[in-house]
Amino acid sequence: MNEHLKKINTLIDGFDAETHSALQAISKTKKYKKGEFLLYQGEVCKSSFWIEEGITRKYYMNEKKEVTTELLFKHDLAVAFSSYVSNQPSREFIQAITDVTVSCMDKNAFQHLKINHPQLIQLDLLMTEYYTMWLERRLFEFHTLSAMEKYKLILKEQPDFIRHIPLTYIASYLGISLETLSRVRTKI
Repeated sequence: MNEHLKKINTLIDGFDAETHSALQAISKTKKYKKGEFLLYQGEVCKSSFWIEEGITRKYYMNEKKEVTTELLFKHDLAVAFSSYVSNQPSREFIQAITDVTVSCMDKNAFQHLKINHPQLIQLDLLMTEYYTMWLERRLFEFHTLSAMEKYKLILKEQPDFIRHIPLTYIASYLGISLETLSRVRTKI
């Protein structure tokens, strides 16, 4: 994944000045407090959120129970992808777990810019590839790793942030009960 991020950064670094300026003009830095929502279920996702600082989660409601599908950290893209692409209401919420700073980009403005700035088409493709690879990895891990392996992986990849995430969110994200997570944590 880091190699793909390097490709994205190299592409952006190579943008001509006009493309850089155009992209900057439609990118807005926004801050969200812990608990605030970047997107509500039922809204159309009209923006992408590149996380600069903090942690967000994506979740949906299932029989009055929150199911966390993604935990997103610095350099992750927070977007309700199918809503973003299809212009349909989102099935998910995106919520700040900690105070969060994001670079927010309006989808329509970005689509319009791609007409006159072809480098942005390549950026769009690389970002979609990055998200798809992340999602494929997440699905593979979800279905092949044990509860212990999943928890160790998140500890390894995000050791500084794990203490900021409520255990109920972690258990839901890992697809295990809170009781199973407690047993896993006592063995580490």
